[in-house]
Amino acid sequence: MFFKQIALACATVMAASAAPAAEQTLNIYSARHYPTDEALYANFTKATGIRINRVDSDDAGILARLKAEGTASPADVILLVDAARLWKGEIEGLFQPIKSKPLDDAIPQQLRGKGATEGGTPWFGFSTRARIVVYDKATVQKADVDSYEALAEPKNKGRLCIRSGSHPYNLSLFGAVMEHLGEARTQVWLKGLVDNMARSPKGGDTDQIKAVAAGECAIAVTNTYYLARLMRSDKPEDKATMARLGIVFPNQSSWGTHVNIAGGAVARYAKNPANAVKFLEYLATPAAQAHFADGNNEWPVAKGVKINNEALQAMSGGSFKSETIPVSVIGMNQIKVQQMLDRVGFR
Repeated sequence: MFFKQIALACATVMAASAAPAAEQTLNIYSARHYPTDEALYANFTKATGIRINRVDSDDAGILARLKAEGTASPADVILLVDAARLWKGEIEGLFQPIKSKPLDDAIPQQLRGKGATEGGTPWFGFSTRARIVVYDKATVQKADVDSYEALAEPKNKGRLCIRSGSHPYNLSLFGAVMEHLGEARTQVWLKGLVDNMARSPKGGDTDQIKAVAAGECAIAVTNTYYLARLMRSDKPEDKATMARLGIVFPNQSSWGTHVNIAGGAVARYAKNPANAVKFLEYLATPAAQAHFADGNNEWPVAKGVKINNEALQAMSGGSFKSETIPVSVIGMNQIKVQQMLDRVGFR
């Protein structure tokens, strides 16, 4: 009987050890709707064995969902593509503090949350997009559009194409400009933009670029990664578009070109926080950073990472001066900016 009990116990232990371990998972709420990111997720799973479940939405939708779900939220990682929305998630307590030496070592201080949560950093930036100007080389001189202020000057009357003023990309730009110019001058500047429009705002950044090439307007504002897509395209029509355009990184002789941040955070009620931090650390590795540049034409932010994307190098000449305004300031300014947009009729 004794030996039978021993044999049964051994069999039970062996069966337990042979049973597969519970699968590790990670739930991501992502505003990054780029097909090229699939390789990022696949490489992370291959390296770690952690399976990713993903919910896609826009920045505002993700923040609203987190607030609605509360403690029941299954989200572990939050990926957003706008600095002001990262700031909003931070101040609304939707993220938990991150303690990570690899992230602290890799990500510059100005591209992180400022610590509204105790005991760590609430979010980290992993890539940036510069907000630049393109112009029709046949009708516009580069000196006429070498600053954001110049876009509102009378010499550019009837020349400007730009997407909705309420789009996050423009709200972040306008919030930064307000920090430089002050409230009163910024409202005058915004009214100048409206007065200089060749048409009412419509479409995305790519539509603005193509409108310049089609002669519908002579100047447009765009994020760099939209332009890089066209520069890397083999389509004859895209090559024709780029042949007509000049490119300006505004305010190189003053405060620098505005850049927006795409970043990540650990959700406040994450059920898999260790895996969440592991994923964010992965996004700061040279391989993942290179993917942001090569896969989606974004500027990598980790220290020491080189850019191999020829389109990004060609448009910037290899480097450019970017502004260094804290994200929190841009976020706070947007409330007043939105009121200004309503007053000047910038929809």
